[in-house]
Amino acid sequence: MTNLTMVTGFLLMDFSNTWELRVLYAMLFLLMYLVALVMNLLIFTLISLDEHLHSPMYFFLKNLSFLDLCFISTTLPKSITNSLCHSHSISFMGCVLQLFLVIFFAASELSLLTIMSYDRYVAISQPLHYEVIMTRGTCVKMATASWLTGGLLGALYSGSTFTLPFCGSKEIYQFFCDVPSLLRLSCSDIHIGLNVTLSIGITLGILCFISIAFSYGHIFSTVLKIPTTEGQSKAFTTCLPHLIVLIVFITTGVIAYLKPHQESYSVLDLSLSIVYTVVPPTLNPVIYSLRNNDIKTSLMKLIHGKHFSQGLTLRPFPQLYDCFI
Repeated sequence: MTNLTMVTGFLLMDFSNTWELRVLYAMLFLLMYLVALVMNLLIFTLISLDEHLHSPMYFFLKNLSFLDLCFISTTLPKSITNSLCHSHSISFMGCVLQLFLVIFFAASELSLLTIMSYDRYVAISQPLHYEVIMTRGTCVKMATASWLTGGLLGALYSGSTFTLPFCGSKEIYQFFCDVPSLLRLSCSDIHIGLNVTLSIGITLGILCFISIAFSYGHIFSTVLKIPTTEGQSKAFTTCLPHLIVLIVFITTGVIAYLKPHQESYSVLDLSLSIVYTVVPPTLNPVIYSLRNNDIKTSLMKLIHGKHFSQGLTLRPFPQLYDCFI
């Protein structure tokens, strides 16, 4: 604990010693951040304003957009600022907060994506009972549970990580504070609390993966029963991007946290962290929302200045095509 109290801050990784390359990295990150920011804000705004999008599916999409916006805002702005200002320091409490928020939003997003897959499963398997099962109160409780799960894991990870003693170099070989990079700076080989927390996180990830696999397995089996090839093609072209981003998000995060912690920095560590912190918030608005016909219609009404109560026909039950197109 004496070593812990002496730590006043850390140094985040410098992408390059060359000014031009640092600016290039900053511009690339800024472009990705602006794309994610604009798209997620757009989806959040459309769903909030259009009363015809006040259904369970869009309620979860609204939560996902807000999560993605917060998730990517936790890491990229700090990294962009550091690259341009050539100041890579981050305070001890700033590092604690950043680690907490990264785990918080990542775990909340995984939980929410699992809930969204269940929502689509209910819509397909029990369409006539959908409105009875997925009531507004149930949806709020499920969304709240996903946020609370993320908060609990964030508190456990940040607490178990920063109770470790740190010694030697304070340079984190990563563009944000994460557990694997901080473990390299620890002078203790005993990580009982962190190992327990990691086990809890892995268990949650496995349960979410099994639930998602079950839901999409049932969805695919139902899609195969669609009589027309065109209908099957439309459903598969929507489902497969969902699964691809989910698998990439889960696998890169698992590899980053379970791979052996080497003393030296590797390009693989940076690549994995970029994939699971930057790619999902950027792609989710495209694959979940902007390809949706109701979202497109709402966007056109916004562009042309039409009132949001016009243009969409509210249907009593979510049909199979409503779940995908």
